[in-house]
Amino acid sequence: MSAITYTDRLKENLAGRVRPAPASQAGQEGNAVIVGQRAQVGQRALIGKRALIGKRAQASESPLVHIHGFLIRLWNTDPLLTGTGLFLLALLVPSSLGIWLDPREITGAPAWLKPVKFTLSTSIYTLTLAWVFSYLPDWPRTRRIVGRATAVVMLLEVAIIDLQAARGTTSHFNVSTLLDGILFTVMGIGIFTQTFASIAVAAALWRQPFADRAMGWALRLGMTITIVGGFSGGLMTGPTKAQLVQAKATQRLLLAGAHTVGAPDGGPGLPVTGWSTRHGDLRVPHFVGLHALQALPLLTLVFLRRRNETSRTRLALAAAAIYALVFVALLIQALIGSPLVAIG
Repeated sequence: MSAITYTDRLKENLAGRVRPAPASQAGQEGNAVIVGQRAQVGQRALIGKRALIGKRAQASESPLVHIHGFLIRLWNTDPLLTGTGLFLLALLVPSSLGIWLDPREITGAPAWLKPVKFTLSTSIYTLTLAWVFSYLPDWPRTRRIVGRATAVVMLLEVAIIDLQAARGTTSHFNVSTLLDGILFTVMGIGIFTQTFASIAVAAALWRQPFADRAMGWALRLGMTITIVGGFSGGLMTGPTKAQLVQAKATQRLLLAGAHTVGAPDGGPGLPVTGWSTRHGDLRVPHFVGLHALQALPLLTLVFLRRRNETSRTRLALAAAAIYALVFVALLIQALIGSPLVAIG
C-alpha cells in the first residue's frame, strides 16, 4: 500500500469520526433550543403573572383580614391583655348609648361622656401594650406581671368611672363622702401602681435588641414619654387653694384636686375633650404624654416605612425629640394657666 493511499484512508477515518450531523438532526437540535428558550420565557412570564396576582390579592385584601391577623398576634402574645382590651371596646356600646339615653350632666358635660373617653383610652392602651409585648420575647416574667397588673387596673378604673356616672357624680377628685373618697383613692393607687410597673417594660425595651432600629427607638422613647405623661396626672390630685379655703370655711373637704388651673373644673371647653378654653388644663399634656406609645410607633410604621434604615432611624429620633418638646411645652402652658385654644 502506497504512502499516499494510506494517508488518504487515515484522513477519511478521522473525518468519519467527527463528521457533521445530518441536516435533519441539526434541525431537530435547533428546534429543541428554540422550544427551550420559549419555555424559559413562558416560565418567567408565568412567575411574573403570579407575582402580580399576589400583589393585587394583597392590595385587595379586606381590612378585616389584617385586623384578624393583628388580633391573633396579640392573643398569642398575651391573651389576658388582649381579652381585656376587646372587652373594654365592647363596653363602648352601652356607654355610648348612655350619652343619648341619659340626659343628666356632670360638671357641665353629659354624664356618660367621661366613661366613653376613658373606656376608649384604656382599651387602646391595653391592646397597644399587648402589641409592645410581642417585641419582648425574652422577658416573659415582666410581660406576665405587668400584663396582669394592667388588665386588673384598667378594668377597675373603668368600673369605678362607670359606677360614679351611674350615680350621677364625679369619679376623680371626689372625696365628698366616705364611699367617694375610697373609690377615688383606689383609682389613684391603681393607676400609680400600673404606671410604676410599666417602668419595667421601658427597661426591657431599652435592653432589647431590635432588627428594626427605627421601631426600637420609637418603642423605647414612646414608652418613656408615656410613663412621664402618666405621672403628670399626679399634678392634678392635690387640693387647690380655693378647695382648701372652702374646706376651712365649711369644715369639710369636698374635692381634692382639679385638672383646670386657675378656675374650678367644669367651665367652657372644647367639644368632646372638654379641655378648658379659658384656663390652663392639665389634661392636655397628660393626654399627649400618655399616647406617645401609639403616636411614635405609628409614625414609624406608616409614614417612614419606605425610607432606608438610616433615614428611618434618624427621623424616628427626631420625631421623638419633637414630641417630647411638645409635651413639655403643653405642660408649661397648662401650669401657667393658659388654655390650649383660647375661646371667649
